[in-house]
Amino acid sequence: MTKPLALVDASHDDFRRRAERRLPRVLFDYIDGGAGTERTLTRNTEDWQDLLLHQRVLVDASGLDCSIELFGEKLAMPLALAPIGMGGIVARRGEIQAKRAADAADVPFCLSTVSICSIEEISAVPGRSSWFQLYMLKDRGIVAELLERAWEQGVRTLVFTVDLAMTGTRFRDIRNGMSGGLKLWGRLRSGAFDYALHPGWLWDVGLNGGPHTFGNIARYVSGPRNPLDFVSWLGQQFDNSVTWKDIEWLRNAWKGNLVLKGILDERDAQLAVGIGADGIIVSNHGGRQLDGAASTARKLPHIADHVGSKTIVLVDGGIRTGQDLFCALALGAKAVLVGRPWAMALAAAGERGVDRMLSSMKQDLRTTMALTGISKVDDIGRSSLLVD
Repeated sequence: MTKPLALVDASHDDFRRRAERRLPRVLFDYIDGGAGTERTLTRNTEDWQDLLLHQRVLVDASGLDCSIELFGEKLAMPLALAPIGMGGIVARRGEIQAKRAADAADVPFCLSTVSICSIEEISAVPGRSSWFQLYMLKDRGIVAELLERAWEQGVRTLVFTVDLAMTGTRFRDIRNGMSGGLKLWGRLRSGAFDYALHPGWLWDVGLNGGPHTFGNIARYVSGPRNPLDFVSWLGQQFDNSVTWKDIEWLRNAWKGNLVLKGILDERDAQLAVGIGADGIIVSNHGGRQLDGAASTARKLPHIADHVGSKTIVLVDGGIRTGQDLFCALALGAKAVLVGRPWAMALAAAGERGVDRMLSSMKQDLRTTMALTGISKVDDIGRSSLLVD
Protein backbone atom coordinates (compact mmCIF):
# COMPACT_ATOMS: atom_id res chain seq x y z
CA MET A 1 0.00 0.00 0.00
CA THR A 2 1.11 3.59 -0.52
CA LYS A 3 2.54 5.41 2.47
CA PRO A 4 0.89 8.49 3.97
CA LEU A 5 1.92 11.81 2.50
CA ALA A 6 4.92 13.50 4.02
CA LEU A 7 4.46 17.08 5.14
CA VAL A 8 6.89 18.27 2.46
CA ASP A 9 4.64 17.21 -0.45
CA ALA A 10 3.59 20.70 -1.42
CA SER A 11 4.35 20.92 -5.15
CA HIS A 12 4.59 18.97 -8.36
CA ASP A 13 8.33 18.65 -7.88
CA ASP A 14 7.76 17.01 -4.49
CA PHE A 15 5.42 14.42 -5.99
CA ARG A 16 7.80 13.89 -8.89
CA ARG A 17 10.71 13.12 -6.58
CA ARG A 18 8.65 10.59 -4.64
CA ALA A 19 7.34 9.03 -7.83
CA GLU A 20 10.90 8.62 -9.11
CA ARG A 21 11.87 6.78 -5.93
CA ARG A 22 8.80 4.56 -5.99
CA LEU A 23 8.53 3.60 -9.67
CA PRO A 24 10.77 1.31 -11.71
CA ARG A 25 12.83 3.46 -14.07
CA VAL A 26 11.04 2.24 -17.19
CA LEU A 27 7.68 3.45 -15.84
CA PHE A 28 8.96 6.71 -14.38
CA ASP A 29 10.61 7.64 -17.67
CA TYR A 30 7.42 6.74 -19.52
CA ILE A 31 5.31 9.29 -17.63
CA ASP A 32 8.09 11.86 -17.14
CA GLY A 33 9.73 11.88 -20.55
CA GLY A 34 9.09 13.57 -23.86
CA ALA A 35 10.14 13.37 -27.48
CA GLY A 36 13.67 13.86 -28.74
CA THR A 37 15.89 16.01 -26.56
CA GLU A 38 12.75 17.19 -24.73
CA ARG A 39 12.98 20.84 -25.79
CA THR A 40 9.23 21.16 -26.17
CA LEU A 41 8.65 19.34 -22.89
CA THR A 42 10.89 21.89 -21.15
CA ARG A 43 9.39 24.91 -22.91
CA ASN A 44 5.89 23.79 -21.97
CA THR A 45 6.64 24.48 -18.31
CA GLU A 46 9.07 27.37 -18.71
CA ASP A 47 6.81 29.47 -20.92
CA TRP A 48 4.00 29.44 -18.34
CA GLN A 49 6.50 30.43 -15.65
CA ASP A 50 7.84 33.31 -17.75
CA LEU A 51 4.47 35.07 -17.80
CA LEU A 52 4.17 38.02 -15.41
CA LEU A 53 1.05 38.75 -13.39
CA HIS A 54 -0.59 42.13 -12.84
CA GLN A 55 -0.76 42.43 -9.05
CA ARG A 56 -3.56 44.48 -7.48
CA VAL A 57 -4.22 45.43 -3.87
CA LEU A 58 -7.13 46.29 -1.59
CA VAL A 59 -9.68 44.38 -3.62
CA ASP A 60 -12.25 42.37 -1.64
CA ALA A 61 -11.12 38.73 -1.70
CA SER A 62 -13.74 37.33 0.66
CA GLY A 63 -15.96 35.81 -2.04
CA LEU A 64 -13.61 34.06 -4.45
CA ASP A 65 -15.39 31.76 -6.93
CA CYS A 66 -13.36 29.24 -8.96
CA SER A 67 -16.34 27.38 -10.42
CA ILE A 68 -17.30 27.29 -14.10
CA GLU A 69 -19.83 25.70 -16.42
CA LEU A 70 -18.24 23.42 -19.03
CA PHE A 71 -20.08 21.18 -21.50
CA GLY A 72 -23.21 21.44 -19.39
CA GLU A 73 -21.42 20.50 -16.16
CA LYS A 74 -20.67 22.61 -13.10
CA LEU A 75 -17.00 22.27 -12.12
CA ALA A 76 -15.47 23.39 -8.84
CA MET A 77 -12.51 24.80 -10.80
CA PRO A 78 -11.60 25.06 -14.50
CA LEU A 79 -9.58 21.85 -14.65
CA ALA A 80 -9.90 18.22 -15.75
CA LEU A 81 -7.61 15.23 -15.37
CA ALA A 82 -6.16 14.51 -18.81
CA PRO A 83 -6.12 11.01 -20.36
CA ILE A 84 -2.89 9.09 -19.75
CA GLY A 85 -2.13 5.82 -21.50
CA MET A 86 -1.42 3.09 -18.94
CA GLY A 87 -2.04 5.56 -16.11
CA GLY A 88 -3.30 2.67 -14.05
CA ILE A 89 0.09 0.99 -13.93
CA VAL A 90 1.71 3.53 -11.58
CA ALA A 91 -0.56 2.53 -8.68
CA ARG A 92 -2.96 -0.34 -8.01
CA ARG A 93 -5.96 0.14 -10.32
CA GLY A 94 -4.67 3.67 -10.59
CA GLU A 95 -7.28 5.14 -12.89
CA ILE A 96 -9.97 4.20 -10.38
CA GLN A 97 -8.05 6.00 -7.63
CA ALA A 98 -7.63 9.07 -9.84
CA LYS A 99 -11.33 9.05 -10.75
CA ARG A 100 -12.31 9.01 -7.06
CA ALA A 101 -10.00 11.95 -6.38
CA ALA A 102 -11.43 13.89 -9.33
CA ASP A 103 -14.97 13.24 -8.11
CA ALA A 104 -14.06 14.45 -4.63
CA ALA A 105 -12.63 17.64 -6.13
CA ASP A 106 -15.70 18.00 -8.37
CA VAL A 107 -13.74 18.05 -11.65
CA PRO A 108 -13.86 15.69 -14.66
CA PHE A 109 -11.65 12.65 -15.18
CA CYS A 110 -10.85 11.62 -18.76
CA LEU A 111 -10.06 7.96 -19.39
CA SER A 112 -7.64 6.92 -22.13
CA THR A 113 -8.44 4.30 -24.76
CA VAL A 114 -5.25 2.51 -23.66
CA SER A 115 -5.97 2.65 -19.94
CA ILE A 116 -5.40 -0.28 -17.62
CA CYS A 117 -8.91 -0.02 -16.15
CA SER A 118 -11.87 -0.26 -18.51
CA ILE A 119 -14.61 2.29 -19.02
CA GLU A 120 -16.96 -0.14 -17.28
CA GLU A 121 -14.72 -0.22 -14.18
CA ILE A 122 -14.51 3.56 -14.13
CA SER A 123 -18.25 4.05 -14.54
CA ALA A 124 -18.81 1.83 -11.50
CA VAL A 125 -17.11 4.49 -9.35
CA PRO A 126 -19.88 6.63 -7.84
CA GLY A 127 -19.68 10.26 -8.86
CA ARG A 128 -19.80 12.37 -12.00
CA SER A 129 -19.61 10.78 -15.45
CA SER A 130 -16.12 10.53 -16.87
CA TRP A 131 -14.89 11.78 -20.22
CA PHE A 132 -13.43 9.27 -22.68
CA GLN A 133 -10.42 9.75 -24.96
CA LEU A 134 -10.39 7.93 -28.28
CA TYR A 135 -7.70 6.90 -30.76
CA MET A 136 -8.83 5.98 -34.25
CA LEU A 137 -8.35 2.29 -35.04
CA LYS A 138 -8.33 0.75 -38.48
CA ASP A 139 -11.27 -1.44 -37.55
CA ARG A 140 -14.07 1.14 -37.47
CA GLY A 141 -16.40 -1.52 -36.10
CA ILE A 142 -14.34 -1.59 -32.91
CA VAL A 143 -14.34 2.21 -32.80
CA ALA A 144 -18.12 2.24 -33.15
CA GLU A 145 -18.42 -0.32 -30.36
CA LEU A 146 -16.12 1.73 -28.11
CA LEU A 147 -18.32 4.75 -28.71
CA GLU A 148 -21.42 2.72 -27.88
CA ARG A 149 -19.84 1.33 -24.71
CA ALA A 150 -18.79 4.81 -23.61
CA TRP A 151 -22.28 6.21 -24.18
CA GLU A 152 -23.89 3.32 -22.30
CA GLN A 153 -21.58 4.02 -19.35
CA GLY A 154 -22.71 7.64 -19.16
CA VAL A 155 -19.91 9.34 -21.09
CA ARG A 156 -21.13 12.51 -22.78
CA THR A 157 -17.81 14.19 -23.62
CA LEU A 158 -15.51 12.44 -26.09
CA VAL A 159 -11.92 13.62 -26.50
CA PHE A 160 -10.35 12.56 -29.79
CA THR A 161 -6.56 12.80 -30.08
CA VAL A 162 -5.53 14.17 -33.47
CA ASP A 163 -1.73 14.48 -33.17
CA LEU A 164 -0.72 10.82 -33.36
CA ALA A 165 -0.18 10.14 -37.05
CA MET A 166 3.04 8.52 -35.83
CA THR A 167 4.45 8.06 -32.36
CA GLY A 168 7.09 10.65 -31.52
CA THR A 169 10.73 9.67 -31.19
CA ARG A 170 11.07 9.22 -27.43
CA PHE A 171 14.70 8.57 -26.57
CA ARG A 172 14.03 7.55 -22.99
CA ASP A 173 11.55 4.90 -24.11
CA ILE A 174 13.94 3.60 -26.73
CA ARG A 175 16.74 3.29 -24.18
CA ASN A 176 14.70 1.42 -21.59
CA GLY A 177 12.64 -0.71 -23.94
CA MET A 178 9.29 1.04 -23.99
CA SER A 179 10.04 1.90 -27.64
CA GLY A 180 6.75 3.46 -28.71
CA GLY A 181 5.43 4.24 -25.24
CA LEU A 182 3.20 1.17 -25.02
CA LYS A 183 5.43 -1.76 -24.00
CA LEU A 184 4.47 -2.52 -20.42
CA TRP A 185 7.46 -4.26 -18.92
CA GLY A 186 10.40 -3.01 -20.96
CA ARG A 187 13.35 -5.23 -21.73
CA LEU A 188 13.50 -8.24 -19.43
CA ARG A 189 17.24 -7.94 -19.02
CA SER A 190 16.96 -4.54 -17.33
CA GLY A 191 13.37 -4.67 -16.09
CA ALA A 192 13.40 -7.56 -13.63
CA PHE A 193 16.28 -6.19 -11.56
CA ASP A 194 14.79 -2.69 -11.56
CA TYR A 195 11.43 -4.01 -10.37
CA ALA A 196 13.16 -5.87 -7.54
CA LEU A 197 14.70 -2.56 -6.43
CA HIS A 198 11.21 -1.09 -6.05
CA PRO A 199 9.44 -3.57 -3.75
CA GLY A 200 6.63 -1.16 -2.85
CA TRP A 201 5.52 -0.86 -6.46
CA LEU A 202 6.21 -4.55 -7.12
CA TRP A 203 3.92 -5.66 -4.28
CA ASP A 204 1.21 -3.05 -4.73
CA VAL A 205 0.97 -3.05 -8.52
CA GLY A 206 3.14 -5.75 -10.06
CA LEU A 207 1.83 -8.60 -7.90
CA ASN A 208 -1.52 -7.33 -6.60
CA GLY A 209 -2.65 -4.73 -9.12
CA GLY A 210 -3.79 -6.98 -11.95
CA PRO A 211 -5.11 -7.63 -14.42
CA HIS A 212 -2.36 -5.82 -16.32
CA THR A 213 -4.33 -5.53 -19.52
CA PHE A 214 -5.58 -2.62 -21.57
CA GLY A 215 -9.09 -2.86 -20.22
CA ASN A 216 -10.94 -1.10 -23.01
CA ILE A 217 -9.54 -3.25 -25.81
CA ALA A 218 -9.06 -6.57 -24.00
CA ARG A 219 -12.14 -8.14 -25.59
CA TYR A 220 -10.87 -7.43 -29.10
CA VAL A 221 -7.42 -9.03 -28.75
CA SER A 222 -7.45 -12.70 -29.59
CA GLY A 223 -5.97 -14.94 -26.88
CA PRO A 224 -3.60 -12.47 -25.21
CA ARG A 225 -0.92 -14.20 -23.14
CA ASN A 226 0.93 -11.13 -21.87
CA PRO A 227 0.97 -7.34 -22.24
CA LEU A 228 3.12 -7.55 -25.35
CA ASP A 229 0.20 -9.15 -27.20
CA PHE A 230 -1.81 -5.97 -26.59
CA VAL A 231 1.11 -3.88 -27.82
CA SER A 232 1.36 -5.94 -30.99
CA TRP A 233 -2.39 -5.66 -31.63
CA LEU A 234 -2.33 -1.89 -31.13
CA GLY A 235 0.61 -1.53 -33.46
CA GLN A 236 -1.44 -3.18 -36.17
CA GLN A 237 -4.61 -1.22 -35.39
CA PHE A 238 -3.44 2.38 -34.96
CA ASP A 239 -4.55 4.20 -38.08
CA ASN A 240 -2.12 6.81 -39.42
CA SER A 241 -4.27 7.54 -42.46
CA VAL A 242 -6.79 9.59 -40.45
CA THR A 243 -7.86 12.89 -42.04
CA TRP A 244 -10.60 15.46 -41.50
CA LYS A 245 -13.02 13.17 -43.36
CA ASP A 246 -12.66 10.67 -40.53
CA ILE A 247 -13.47 13.43 -38.06
CA GLU A 248 -16.64 14.07 -40.05
CA TRP A 249 -17.52 10.39 -39.65
CA LEU A 250 -16.80 10.61 -35.93
CA ARG A 251 -18.90 13.76 -35.58
CA ASN A 252 -21.84 11.95 -37.16
CA ALA A 253 -21.29 8.81 -35.07
CA TRP A 254 -21.00 10.55 -31.69
CA LYS A 255 -24.05 12.41 -30.38
CA GLY A 256 -22.37 13.94 -27.34
CA ASN A 257 -19.74 16.64 -26.96
CA LEU A 258 -16.77 16.16 -29.31
CA VAL A 259 -13.44 17.70 -28.31
CA LEU A 260 -10.35 17.51 -30.54
CA LYS A 261 -7.06 17.25 -28.64
CA GLY A 262 -3.75 18.20 -30.23
CA ILE A 263 -4.49 21.49 -32.03
CA LEU A 264 -1.46 23.81 -32.41
CA ASP A 265 -2.33 25.76 -35.55
CA GLU A 266 -4.97 28.40 -36.18
CA ARG A 267 -5.92 26.82 -39.52
CA ASP A 268 -6.49 23.44 -37.87
CA ALA A 269 -8.51 25.16 -35.16
CA GLN A 270 -10.75 26.68 -37.84
CA LEU A 271 -11.16 23.29 -39.53
CA ALA A 272 -12.17 21.82 -36.17
CA VAL A 273 -14.84 24.49 -35.83
CA GLY A 274 -16.05 23.81 -39.36
CA ILE A 275 -16.35 20.09 -38.66
CA GLY A 276 -18.63 20.79 -35.70
CA ALA A 277 -16.26 20.18 -32.77
CA ASP A 278 -17.73 21.39 -29.50
CA GLY A 279 -14.25 22.15 -28.20
CA ILE A 280 -10.56 21.93 -28.95
CA ILE A 281 -7.57 21.30 -26.72
CA VAL A 282 -4.48 23.31 -27.57
CA SER A 283 -1.91 20.58 -26.99
CA ASN A 284 1.43 19.20 -28.15
CA HIS A 285 0.83 15.86 -26.42
CA GLY A 286 2.79 16.99 -23.40
CA GLY A 287 5.92 17.39 -25.51
CA ARG A 288 5.81 13.69 -26.40
CA GLN A 289 5.25 13.96 -30.16
CA LEU A 290 7.09 16.62 -32.20
CA ASP A 291 10.14 17.88 -30.33
CA GLY A 292 10.74 21.45 -31.39
CA ALA A 293 7.04 22.27 -31.64
CA ALA A 294 5.91 25.45 -29.91
CA SER A 295 4.79 25.38 -26.31
CA THR A 296 1.06 25.50 -25.66
CA ALA A 297 1.48 28.75 -23.70
CA ARG A 298 2.88 30.37 -26.83
CA LYS A 299 0.20 29.04 -29.20
CA LEU A 300 -2.85 29.41 -26.96
CA PRO A 301 -3.50 33.17 -27.29
CA HIS A 302 -3.34 33.10 -31.10
CA ILE A 303 -5.71 30.14 -31.35
CA ALA A 304 -8.06 31.58 -28.73
CA ASP A 305 -8.20 34.88 -30.62
CA HIS A 306 -8.95 32.98 -33.82
CA VAL A 307 -11.73 30.63 -32.69
CA GLY A 308 -12.48 31.41 -29.04
CA SER A 309 -15.81 32.98 -29.92
CA LYS A 310 -16.81 29.93 -31.99
CA THR A 311 -15.90 26.96 -29.83
CA ILE A 312 -14.64 26.09 -26.35
CA VAL A 313 -10.86 26.37 -26.13
CA LEU A 314 -9.03 24.22 -23.59
CA VAL A 315 -5.29 23.73 -23.12
CA ASP A 316 -2.84 21.25 -21.65
CA GLY A 317 0.94 20.90 -21.47
CA GLY A 318 3.29 22.09 -18.73
CA ILE A 319 0.64 23.31 -16.30
CA ARG A 320 1.97 22.52 -12.82
CA THR A 321 0.42 25.09 -10.48
CA GLY A 322 -2.74 27.06 -9.92
CA GLN A 323 -0.81 30.10 -11.11
CA ASP A 324 -0.14 28.36 -14.44
CA LEU A 325 -3.86 27.59 -14.59
CA PHE A 326 -4.62 31.28 -13.99
CA CYS A 327 -2.26 32.26 -16.83
CA ALA A 328 -3.94 29.79 -19.17
CA LEU A 329 -7.31 31.39 -18.48
CA ALA A 330 -5.78 34.83 -19.00
CA LEU A 331 -4.53 33.74 -22.42
CA GLY A 332 -7.96 32.58 -23.52
CA ALA A 333 -8.57 29.04 -22.29
CA LYS A 334 -11.89 28.15 -20.72
CA ALA A 335 -10.23 25.41 -18.65
CA VAL A 336 -7.07 23.28 -18.55
CA LEU A 337 -6.23 19.59 -18.49
CA VAL A 338 -3.35 18.22 -16.43
CA GLY A 339 -1.70 14.84 -17.01
CA ARG A 340 1.73 14.44 -15.46
CA PRO A 341 0.68 16.18 -12.22
CA TRP A 342 -1.96 13.55 -11.45
CA ALA A 343 0.25 10.68 -12.63
CA MET A 344 3.13 11.79 -10.41
CA ALA A 345 0.86 12.39 -7.43
CA LEU A 346 -0.77 8.99 -7.96
CA ALA A 347 2.59 7.25 -8.16
CA ALA A 348 3.80 9.06 -5.05
CA ALA A 349 0.83 8.52 -2.77
CA GLY A 350 -2.14 7.00 -4.56
CA GLU A 351 -5.58 8.57 -4.38
CA ARG A 352 -4.58 10.72 -1.44
CA GLY A 353 -1.74 12.15 -3.49
CA VAL A 354 -4.14 13.14 -6.29
CA ASP A 355 -6.47 14.64 -3.66
CA ARG A 356 -3.61 16.76 -2.38
CA MET A 357 -2.48 17.78 -5.85
CA LEU A 358 -5.96 18.98 -6.79
CA SER A 359 -6.44 20.77 -3.48
CA SER A 360 -3.10 22.54 -3.87
CA MET A 361 -3.91 23.51 -7.45
CA LYS A 362 -7.20 25.06 -6.40
CA GLN A 363 -5.72 26.88 -3.42
CA ASP A 364 -2.93 28.29 -5.57
CA LEU A 365 -5.52 29.48 -8.10
CA ARG A 366 -7.46 31.18 -5.31
CA THR A 367 -4.33 32.85 -3.99
CA THR A 368 -3.41 34.11 -7.45
CA MET A 369 -6.92 35.46 -7.96
CA ALA A 370 -6.88 37.24 -4.61
CA LEU A 371 -3.52 38.90 -5.27
CA THR A 372 -4.51 40.02 -8.77
CA GLY A 373 -7.81 41.48 -7.57
CA ILE A 374 -10.12 39.02 -9.33
CA SER A 375 -12.99 37.31 -7.54
CA LYS A 376 -14.42 35.13 -10.35
CA VAL A 377 -12.50 33.00 -12.83
CA ASP A 378 -14.69 34.27 -15.67
CA ASP A 379 -13.18 37.72 -15.09
CA ILE A 380 -9.61 36.55 -15.70
CA GLY A 381 -8.32 38.01 -18.99
CA ARG A 382 -5.32 39.44 -20.79
CA SER A 383 -5.33 42.48 -18.48
CA SER A 384 -4.44 40.06 -15.68
CA LEU A 385 -0.98 39.68 -17.22
CA LEU A 386 1.74 42.31 -17.18
CA VAL A 387 3.04 43.02 -20.66
CA ASP A 388 6.30 44.97 -20.98
